[in-house]
Amino acid sequence: MRILVVEDQPTLAAQLVQAVAGAGHTVEQAGDGVQAHYLGEVEDFDAVVLDLGLPLLDGLSVLRRWRAAGRNMPVLILTARGSWQEKVAGMDAGADDYLAKPFHMEELLARLRALLRRRGEHASAEWRCGAISLDTRQARALVDGQPLPLTSHEFKLLSLLMQRKGEVLSRTELAEHIYPQDSERDSNTIEVFVGRLRKKLPGGSIETVRGLGYRLVEAGAAV
Repeated sequence: MRILVVEDQPTLAAQLVQAVAGAGHTVEQAGDGVQAHYLGEVEDFDAVVLDLGLPLLDGLSVLRRWRAAGRNMPVLILTARGSWQEKVAGMDAGADDYLAKPFHMEELLARLRALLRRRGEHASAEWRCGAISLDTRQARALVDGQPLPLTSHEFKLLSLLMQRKGEVLSRTELAEHIYPQDSERDSNTIEVFVGRLRKKLPGGSIETVRGLGYRLVEAGAAV
C-alpha cells in the first residue's frame, strides 16, 4: 500500500516513516501543508497520516481542499493531546479517524490497518452495514432501501458507528462527535440516543459491550 505521511516535526516524521515502511508500505513524506496538498491532489494514496499543526497551510485546510476536490482516500489525523475541538473539526472536515499526541506507534499502525481494511467501502459516498446504508453526500440513511427518519443527533451517531463499524466506541467518544461544544456534551444522553436509534434499525444492529461502549454490526452476524 502507498501511504502519505504529513508531519513537520523532523524526529516524529522520521519515526512515522520508519514505522509505516517497516509495516510493508511504500511511504511518501510531506513536511508542510502546501506540499501535502499538492501530493494528495496529483498522486494516488491508499491512506494518509496527517498532522493538523502544519506550516504554510494547516492540516484542516489541506483536508477540506482534498475532500472538496473529490479526493476520498482514508485520512488519519494527528491532534493535540486532549483537544476534543480538533477531533471534532477534523471529523467534520472529512477525517476517517484521529489519534491524539503523544501516541504509541503500535496504535497508529493498528488504526492505519483498520482504515486500509475499510478503504474500498469508504471510496464510495455510500456506506453499508447489512441492510443499513448511509449516503454521506445526501446525508440520508436507509434500511432495506427505505428512508430512515433520523434526527440530526441520531444521524451523527449512526454516521460514526457506520464509519467505524465493528469497533467498540465509548460513550465519551460518541458524545464528542455529536456535541460541537464542550458545555453541551453529556455522555449519559448517549444511552438515550442509542436507545432511539436501536428502535429504528434492524434488531441486533447496535451491540452494548459492557463497561466499554457500543458497536455496530450486521444484524444476526457473529462478531
